[in-house]
Amino acid sequence: MEDDTRQRLLDAAEALFAEHGFVETSLRAITTRARANLAAVHYHFGSKDELLRAVFTRRLKVLNEERLARLAALETGGPVTVEAVLTAFIEPSLRLRRAGVQGERFTRLLGRAQIDASEALRDFLRDQYTPVLERFQRTLGRTLPQLQPEELRWRLYFTLGVLSFTYAGARLPQMPFAARVAGDEEWLLRQLIQFLAVGLRAPPVGEKTEEAA
Repeated sequence: MEDDTRQRLLDAAEALFAEHGFVETSLRAITTRARANLAAVHYHFGSKDELLRAVFTRRLKVLNEERLARLAALETGGPVTVEAVLTAFIEPSLRLRRAGVQGERFTRLLGRAQIDASEALRDFLRDQYTPVLERFQRTLGRTLPQLQPEELRWRLYFTLGVLSFTYAGARLPQMPFAARVAGDEEWLLRQLIQFLAVGLRAPPVGEKTEEAA
């Protein structure tokens, strides 16, 4: 019974956070949707912030494990391309996105987290992503030896930004492509891979030089 209540709270929080954002979602709204009480939140999680972290941990841990497993399999199969590395990182989240209502909600929540989350939540997510991104950076560093580690880190940071915008923004009514990408993750994956691969392969940005007097 306790586990059932905990899962209902996680499901309700995930849905409401994805729909309304973190600040705008109250604990009372979560408990009402979950058919629970405020005491249950404090019993299972301690606070709203800890509930939010648990929402992310529940799916993000599995998602990142799949990413790392795909990358490891890729590295044992011969030459590694930029496109293959990007696919190993992006495709698991797109599969989750099309795996039903909860998967779509969570990927939308991931997108919102990078846009309107608190500093504390961004720090938490950075801790979750850092080991994974470092692993992908090492692989890309061997594939793109012309890039210095710092420049490659920035390009991976930009990659996360593109994904966050895509996941969070695809539901905005003013987006002209919203109807096109809905339910068509294969098309979306191809677009993302093609766009991001060009950016990763771009020549290194030279040091800024002073204009001649």
